[in-house]
Amino acid sequence: MPRERAHPARHRIYEILERSSADEPIIRAVHVFLVLLIIVNVIAVVWESVPSQRQNFWALFIGIEIFSATIFTVEYAIRLWCAPEHPPLRHLKPWRARLKWALQAQSIIDVLSILPFYFAYLGAEGLQAFLLLRLFRFFKLARYSPGLTSLMEAIYSERRALIACGVILLGTVLLAASAMNLAERTAQPDKFGTIPDAMYWAIVTLTTVGYGDVVPITPLGRFIAGLTAVAGLVMLALPVGIVASAFSREIHRHDFVITWSMVTRVPLFADLSPDEVGTVMHSLQSQSFGPGEMVVRKGERAHSMYLIAAGEVEALFPDGAIRLGVGDFFGELSVIRHVRRAVTVRAVTHCRLLVLDADDFHQLVAANPSMAEHVDEVVRARESRRAI
Repeated sequence: MPRERAHPARHRIYEILERSSADEPIIRAVHVFLVLLIIVNVIAVVWESVPSQRQNFWALFIGIEIFSATIFTVEYAIRLWCAPEHPPLRHLKPWRARLKWALQAQSIIDVLSILPFYFAYLGAEGLQAFLLLRLFRFFKLARYSPGLTSLMEAIYSERRALIACGVILLGTVLLAASAMNLAERTAQPDKFGTIPDAMYWAIVTLTTVGYGDVVPITPLGRFIAGLTAVAGLVMLALPVGIVASAFSREIHRHDFVITWSMVTRVPLFADLSPDEVGTVMHSLQSQSFGPGEMVVRKGERAHSMYLIAAGEVEALFPDGAIRLGVGDFFGELSVIRHVRRAVTVRAVTHCRLLVLDADDFHQLVAANPSMAEHVDEVVRARESRRAI
């Protein structure tokens, strides 16, 4: 069993750094700041490589480096402190959780991105070339980009297939180089005299680069070159197809997990079986609203009902407002009665709503007695006040 959370402040900081909710302004602001800082650092490294610019803007580059290294060091220290809050590590003791977190690939990248400052700017002579490691900060973007994270997970999940592609490519290189060596070694001993020499040509041809500095001149050599060029297209298409398919699966899996989590948090669906939850998920659509945005307006046709997965909304009655929070739902009375909306509902905070179409709602209620009973209870309670 996971241990109880004993540090609410640490957990809150973990939520901010790990972007647990993209709708919160403070979380969004922190991540936008860090992403912009990484981009500024990469631009500074590239710009600094120009001698004239390095000389003219040396003070600016130093300022950027000192500020960035300080922020990234503090970020790393805080992430290390918050490591016990990471779900896969919660069952471990704090020191073991931090050690395991520090050995993760992204954590190592974080360390490599800040080491240049301490080596090159704090007294280590002759290590200016080490400053190129600052470009590792570019890879920190993977932490803040769900797309990049999904791509890396897709590549890792297909690592065996990609290794197999590499083995096939290596075998094709050896085969093409050996054939070209036999065909061209007499005509061009300086370029194809040995298999290692011919391997350069094979790699360039299979990767479809084709520099043109080494080309066959015999009829047999040109025939082999044609076959090698066609094989190169296949060699490139194979790993691209594998990665593309894995990336697509990863995106769908990520969306599935998020939607499943949102559905199961709604009490209306608490008694549903996994198969029934899956049916609901196919019927739901997610919508986000900012503070003050109108969700539904009085007098509109009721085409759907809404379930609150995050945030709060308020129903505006003539004699006051009623607040609804996570787990509540609204709009079902108008859907059931096939009437127009009786009141206006607006978002109070940043909220995420699950939208269920009227036809799908009727089908689900008819097929699930427990859901119908729960809806009836809420309907009776709300009829004593006002219909939403």
